[in-house]
Parts: sequence; structure tokens; C-alpha cells
Amino acid sequence: PQSKQNEVRSFVEMGLNDFSISRLKSKMPWGIEVPGDSDHVMYVWFDALTSYISTLGWGTDEEKFSYWKEGNPIQYCGKDNNRQQSAMWQAMLMSAGINNSSHVIVNGFIQSGGMKMSKSTGNVISPFDIVDNFKEYALHPEDVLRFVMCHDVSSTDDSDITKDTIQSSYVANLQNGIGNQVSRIMKLSSMYLDAKTINTIILEGEKAKLDAEFTTYLDNYKISEAAKFISTKIKLLDEYIQSTEPFKLIKVDEGREEGIKIITKCVSELMSISHHLYFFMPNTSYHIYSLIKDNKVPEKPLFGRII
Repeated sequence: PQSKQNEVRSFVEMGLNDFSISRLKSKMPWGIEVPGDSDHVMYVWFDALTSYISTLGWGTDEEKFSYWKEGNPIQYCGKDNNRQQSAMWQAMLMSAGINNSSHVIVNGFIQSGGMKMSKSTGNVISPFDIVDNFKEYALHPEDVLRFVMCHDVSSTDDSDITKDTIQSSYVANLQNGIGNQVSRIMKLSSMYLDAKTINTIILEGEKAKLDAEFTTYLDNYKISEAAKFISTKIKLLDEYIQSTEPFKLIKVDEGREEGIKIITKCVSELMSISHHLYFFMPNTSYHIYSLIKDNKVPEKPLFGRII
């Protein structure tokens, strides 16, 4: 992010000095000893940062290390690690003659109720609890957690989530959003579309490209914006159904042909939505695809009603 890049630029412009890669063992007895000097241990950040490349075969497996050398290494870190990742680590790579990271994506913190999560405050939210809390309602409760983390948490800034905001997001975006939409569209599809139409939708959907705006967000590491782009697609499809009312047209002879066209368009758009959802909710995405392919109504809602 530009703000974090400016932060590192300012640090560099102040002038750079050598930094020590060891600490006295007497002050840090739990550290890893420096080779050849048992009185010193490795500075924890130096040791941790080198694991980025040592685990990829640096110095031991050149073929494996091509992943870094010939690839496009991208690093993620919290905002409190910006200096270590964007200045110190890059200097270490340069000193060893290794190509630098191509990007460093700096995330903000996740807070709860306006405060940093901590056991003493009592505002810690366990990801395991989120999954467990939605097992009764969602066919794929792990996708609820994925959705919240991608949709409701900013890619770069601090974000605040609570149990209440998670439930509100579930109701608005999953229960009343994609969950209700899948049941609604697939009910119409299973009643009025034939196998030939479904096969055409599947074939065209599998060849279709992702929306350019969506891929631009992903290419620029704007995960939250990409997830919200899908929410907008879902909302627009709901508005289209409400304005065209295929459920009414299909019941009268003079409106049946137009109703079929609208339902076909709705299923095609649902196919596109499932394709885009794959990046954030893979199990839900595949479930929607399977329902379309089999032209079936879900046996129970993908995201059941809480309130």
C-alpha cells in the first residue's frame, strides 16, 4: 500500500546502517547459537526471515529454488512488521545476491469492539468457534469464515469485527443473499428449463472469462473489494428478478417464452457468480455449480435462516 511504502521510503532516506544479526546468549539463552560462536545467538528476525528462502531450497536445491528466482515472490505481513519485511529483508536478499520480493502486501490489524483482541479484554474471536456456530445453519460453515475474512476485513487497513457483525454479514450477504438466490433461481430452473438449455449454460459458463473489474482487484491484491464486487453481482441479479418477475410471466401463455429467456439468463448469471465465488468460497462455489449441472433445487438452503 502507498502509505506503507512511504513509511519505508522515509526510513531509508534517513540513512541506512549495518544491523547486528546476533544477540548475546547471556541475554537470550533460548536462541539458536551462531555457528562458531557459542556466546551469541541469532537475532530472531534474521533467523526467521531467512526461512522464506531456506524452505524453498536456497543453497540446497537449485531446481526447487527456481520458484523464488524465476517466479514473482510476493510477501504478506502485518503493519507492525513493515520495516523488517520491506527494508531489512530486502537488504539481506541484496547482500546475498538474490532477487528481491516483487511486492510486500501490508495488512492492518483485526480488532473487535474497537479494541485489540486479547484474552484479558475477553474479545477474542476463535475461527473454530465461527465454524462451529454456523454448522447448524450452513452447508459449508467453513465458507462463512472465509467470506467474513475476505469480504468484511480490509485488505490493508484495520478492521473491526465482532460476533454481532459476523452474524449481520451472514444474514445480509449469505442467508438473504446468495443462499436465498440459489434456492429461488434453481426452483424456477428445475421447473421450466430443459436439459439442452442447462447443457448450453454449462458449456458457455465454463468458457466465460472472469469480469475484468474483478480480476483487476485481485491483480492489485484488493481482496475485500473483489469479494464485495461479487456481492454487488448477487444484488443486481436479485433486482433483475424483482423487476422482470419471471415467476409471474411463466404462468401465462403470452409470457411463457419471455419467462423462459429470463430464467435462462438468471441461471447463466448464477453460473458466473459461482465461478467468481470460487476464489473465496470454494465449497459453496462447487455446490452451486453442481446444482446447476443437475438442474436441482438444494435439498436445504445453502445458508439457513438464523433470524
